[in-house]
Amino acid sequence: MGELREVALPAVAARYFPPSSGKYEVKPGLIPLGTDFGNGPADKLTFQFDAGFAAYRKVKQAARAERLGKYYQTREFAPEIAGTVCRFIAHRLATEHPGLFILDERSGEVTLDCKLSGETLRFDPEMRRVVGIEADPPYADPLDALAAQVQEDLAVVRRVDGKDWACAIHLCFPYRWTVEEKVGMDFVTMHLAVPGMETFRKPGMVTNMIKFGPFTRFVWELCTDDRLNHHHEVPPGVDPGTWRERPFDPQHPQLFLRVEREVLWGFPEQEAALLAVRVSFRDGEEIREDAKLREPLCSAIESMSPEALRYKGLAESRDAILAWLRRGSV
Repeated sequence: MGELREVALPAVAARYFPPSSGKYEVKPGLIPLGTDFGNGPADKLTFQFDAGFAAYRKVKQAARAERLGKYYQTREFAPEIAGTVCRFIAHRLATEHPGLFILDERSGEVTLDCKLSGETLRFDPEMRRVVGIEADPPYADPLDALAAQVQEDLAVVRRVDGKDWACAIHLCFPYRWTVEEKVGMDFVTMHLAVPGMETFRKPGMVTNMIKFGPFTRFVWELCTDDRLNHHHEVPPGVDPGTWRERPFDPQHPQLFLRVEREVLWGFPEQEAALLAVRVSFRDGEEIREDAKLREPLCSAIESMSPEALRYKGLAESRDAILAWLRRGSV
């Protein structure tokens, strides 16, 4: 692995607050990429970087070293699709962050100099293979190598003759689901467990992802820590009691809003789409002290159905969380 380099980055991540409407809704929520959420140029980016890059990369390195197949798998990931998606990622990185990534396609291979990680990735001209770089564990393919350079998780959806499936998932920051559970599934089956997901169970969602966009959408959770990797399989040598998320404790309250910013780019000619998912957190203490954040979040929690509360793990703690949040009222 390359050595992390000291590069000037924004001190904090772009900030988003999906519960701002005050109503819990499960819907596609596709918003054109570049819509202003108050983060300036960052809202236009596919890949966002900040001073937390080293921490995100450390989690990805640990996940890959633990067992790569636990966090990255493919199913019928056709070489031509893989090449198209990986070339797109490399170009976006070099275009959006020219000071951090330098792309060279002039020789018989493609090279991407990654200033943050200290790695220079080398690929064959079609970007279907990684050549000439040592990594531990070795990079399985270009998508694996590129995923190690960004703060987002990545996934690719493919459709052939009306049938869609997740053909690649690189998920080092899992929360409610894991790669091994979802890879190869179609979009409808993947979301069957989510209450209120009827709108996702229509073919139009996959069509929108592939044919239109690019889009952003947001998913949020309430959790009691801000750890990125919440895979339900505890890593070897780790105490399960410290790994598993603890219930909300009113006597020792700790709460975070976990936000997933999803960017969706379609490749109509290949009938495929890329999803780049950036995880960030907002501290509950900040939320409870700001009525503009606290009240919409409380209203959103109150609007959840019993099924949604159970799915979100809030059925037992709903009232305690609301009471704790509202004690911040002035």
